[in-house]
Amino acid sequence: MDGGYLMSKIHLPAVKPKRRAWNKGRIVGQKLPLLPKQVWAIQARLELAEDLRDLALFNLAIDSKLRSCNLVSLKVVALVVGDHVRERMSVIRSKTQWPVQFEVSEGTRDSIWNWVCSLGMLVVTYPKTSHVNALLRLLPYTPRKRAKQRLIVRP
Repeated sequence: MDGGYLMSKIHLPAVKPKRRAWNKGRIVGQKLPLLPKQVWAIQARLELAEDLRDLALFNLAIDSKLRSCNLVSLKVVALVVGDHVRERMSVIRSKTQWPVQFEVSEGTRDSIWNWVCSLGMLVVTYPKTSHVNALLRLLPYTPRKRAKQRLIVRP
């Protein structure tokens, strides 16, 4: 008896999950950093596959230690000035809003420059400005001056 009331014991059936948990048997949490041997193997495979974009992003990720959201949001205009790639950069992190400065190594600069000079990154030139204006009407919320710079052919 509990305070004058009789507590009933109701036995409910055990609820079994319909599916197996997605992380059962897997290692969760922070992973070990890549070993230099693994980094070289990834770079070699990207070079053999001639995947210039992924090689440039991978090398930049190793140099900068940025999160992927910040790395992908970088613009080519921020990396390349004139006919060369910047040696030092400063990026504001999206999560903490703190600036991060890093130095871009020579191998990374070469891979970024090879990617920028590839056929997939050529700027589209139209014979008439009416074609450009027709394309800009498809981008109603983009300022026109910036949108003309963003017209890039992607493979």
